Amino acid sequence: MPQSRKLRAGILGASGYTGADLVRLLITHPDVEITLMTAERKAGLPLVDVFPHFVGYDLPDLIGLDEVEWPAVELDVVFCALPHATSQEVIKGLLHATNHSLLDELIVETPADLASSIQGEVKVVDLSADFRLRDTETYAKWYGRTHQATELQPKAVYGLPEVYRETIRSASLVACPGCYPTAALLALVPVLKAGLISPHDIIIDAKSGVSGAGRSLKESNLFVEVAEAMHPYGVSHHRHMPEIEQELAVAAGENLTISFTPHLVPMNRGELETIYVRLSEGTTVEDLRGHLIETYADEAFVHVLGEGIAPATRMVRGSNNCVLNVFPDRIPGRAIIVSAIDNLVKGSSGQAVQNMNLMFGLDETTGLMQAPMFP
Repeated sequence: MPQSRKLRAGILGASGYTGADLVRLLITHPDVEITLMTAERKAGLPLVDVFPHFVGYDLPDLIGLDEVEWPAVELDVVFCALPHATSQEVIKGLLHATNHSLLDELIVETPADLASSIQGEVKVVDLSADFRLRDTETYAKWYGRTHQATELQPKAVYGLPEVYRETIRSASLVACPGCYPTAALLALVPVLKAGLISPHDIIIDAKSGVSGAGRSLKESNLFVEVAEAMHPYGVSHHRHMPEIEQELAVAAGENLTISFTPHLVPMNRGELETIYVRLSEGTTVEDLRGHLIETYADEAFVHVLGEGIAPATRMVRGSNNCVLNVFPDRIPGRAIIVSAIDNLVKGSSGQAVQNMNLMFGLDETTGLMQAPMFP
């Protein structure tokens, strides 16, 4: 729906890579004005002092989270780009403050009660993992701490627009998928729903640029450690596993377990997943590829490439696109699906903006039609 004024947006965690990409996308969004940006270590600085490439843009200075007076801050949407296990308490406090007495009764009995409590108030798009897992016990198992906002979890909508578009439209709290799950789910959900592959034989070999590890100082992310090398991490216990399995189980109609191994590669951004699947009886590689083409024929951001063309990260760099293709395996009855995204855009900030557009009745593609950058 057309906006009578621009949406007032706040970015919590604007000094990280995902926060910076949110700024990059929103400063040219015709319906959004950035009115609040927070950062902890960089609080008090203009954003241009942290990211010099924003020179010439009129943006608010960074402030600390503890400086934000939520009742007095007039915002329509908050993007929460904070570390995992931080967002849940911040969002709970934000909703308490901005909804006054409405969320003072957070001992609610049903999701419907909660929905009526926060409908029409500030909307939240969370880029952390804090609301992605529907089962809070699973969250505690994989993230090593008890969830601090279990009463809000039933309200959270998983923010993969190509799958949950209609639910996202009416959501007040959207949990953006992780980058690895985004690339995997766009490739696998349609063919699992159609029964074209076995749900019990899925192997995901994933590779991501170093920005996916965040901006905090870590020895393993230093140039000398990363350059001219590639290494797996989180082998057999990466935190995106339960998120991928949660959504694939919905598509398949039964619980499943995947084999998933991520790798860090020496590039700034980009993500590529090579996925090995077993075809259902009577299904061909052409059936898989044809079904993906049909599924995404009208999607603005998901594209199946021409036959035989292998997806590559250079095809999507800086864009909100996902490119896919399907290939026959040498082993009879098996296929290989390849999926590529920019981990900071479709895998994070771009998808967050896509979700915001849906939540406010805007054209879903607004502010996101940048062509990929090459070289």
